[in-house]
Amino acid sequence: MHGHRNLHRMDLVGTALRNPINRAILQRLPLLGVPQAWLVAGCVYQAVWNERAGRSPQSDIKDYDIFYFDDAGLSWEAEDAVIQRGRTLFADLDALVEIRNQARVHLWYPQRFGAPYPALTSAEDGIGRFLARCTCVGLSPRGDGSLKLYAPYGLDELEQGIVRPNVKAPSLLRFREKAESYRARWPFLRIEDD
Repeated sequence: MHGHRNLHRMDLVGTALRNPINRAILQRLPLLGVPQAWLVAGCVYQAVWNERAGRSPQSDIKDYDIFYFDDAGLSWEAEDAVIQRGRTLFADLDALVEIRNQARVHLWYPQRFGAPYPALTSAEDGIGRFLARCTCVGLSPRGDGSLKLYAPYGLDELEQGIVRPNVKAPSLLRFREKAESYRARWPFLRIEDD
């Protein structure tokens, strides 16, 4: 494609940070005090789609997902304490912030979604299991103020607006429904699932 350039790490980070809620969450994330804290999924990749659609960076973003990984405390009480801490930390933001300990997902996922889920080994492991490959992205603050980007399947599909199923997802039953809900909001997306 003439004049086409790949979406680079800096572009993605810059685009995601144009959403002031993403910026605030990433600034405060270290204060949550949990290991492997990442801002993941929708609020990151949808900023790219919003920019392409000429919309504001936070347009149509339903929630802001934070993953962390703490296998020292696998109780719901331990996770809930983090969720409550997050509620206080992000209270002034006009956003629904969802916090999930990726070390616990295998304990509740089968009951909630009717599919088995492997015990994960890291927060990154969880980021790599979303239904669509292009949605597997996360940002994590480093100690020096920079951001770490994790995108196990690269950024090309995200940039090109191609939504493909992720074979590492625990179940692809909801892939089509999820992909169509994306396309309803961002009509330029192409779904490739055969």
